Amino acid sequence: MPDADIASPGLALAGYHGRFMPDRMHVLGETEITYLASLEAVIRRSALEGFFQYDLPAVFITKSLDPPEPLLELALARHIPVLRTALKTAEFYKRIKPIIEDTFAPRTTLHGSLTDVYGVGLLFMGRSGIGKSECVLDLVERGHRLVADDVVKVTRRGNDVLIGQGHELAAHHMEIRGVGLIDIPALFGARSVRQQKRIEVVVHLEDWDTAEGADRTGLQRDTMTILDVAIPKVIVPLNPGKNITVVSEVVAMMHLLRYSGVDVAAAFNERLIKKMREKRGVREYLRGDLE
Repeated sequence: MPDADIASPGLALAGYHGRFMPDRMHVLGETEITYLASLEAVIRRSALEGFFQYDLPAVFITKSLDPPEPLLELALARHIPVLRTALKTAEFYKRIKPIIEDTFAPRTTLHGSLTDVYGVGLLFMGRSGIGKSECVLDLVERGHRLVADDVVKVTRRGNDVLIGQGHELAAHHMEIRGVGLIDIPALFGARSVRQQKRIEVVVHLEDWDTAEGADRTGLQRDTMTILDVAIPKVIVPLNPGKNITVVSEVVAMMHLLRYSGVDVAAAFNERLIKKMREKRGVREYLRGDLE
């Protein structure tokens, strides 16, 4: 599989292949083309034969420069595509790198619903029929935005950013049991949806009777690993009458507080421990006062 990067051949054209990366796509700019053109025909062929001895994914030539002989001949013999662009080398690198990163980015598909709540990407997960779509529908009705329902396509950007988006065929439709398919933009307007959103918190809906690991204080920090990225996970047990929509909004706001450096649970725990230490100090003082 090709490397998700692009590079210049550098010293490989001069015969040094010690640090050459054959799995990468390579760019021949004005410097490389001028250097090859300056070589005698025999030396140039030897340099290009050494370059094309590898199974290169592709070779790009910038600034619409003419490829020196016998570059095209050797590339054709090795079935290596050679593409030419009018862009300058620096501009070409700037434009193609995001495309390559997106093309080769790790991907997966999850069963869940993704929403934008107060700017926080909440990924709702849980067993089929537990009420993920109904919860998301209520959030949309309250002014939040739907990203994807039922099928969430996840892409990792960089080392720790997960971007979720819906399937192109779903097109922001939702299935509500008993009602059927509904078109969210048609019902709630264009502002009720967005095309993609970073996944920041996983909200796992579980049945009350079988829920395990639900936090009571906020000191416990569970995570879920998706594409080797640890995402904060909140387990929400469901019982009749529970307002899961408000709970979801609170989850998003608590995430924003933690992101800004405010940890309510930790601060409360510190105050509690401080108070207990103060009382223990008073008791120890009274015990030692023998006057």
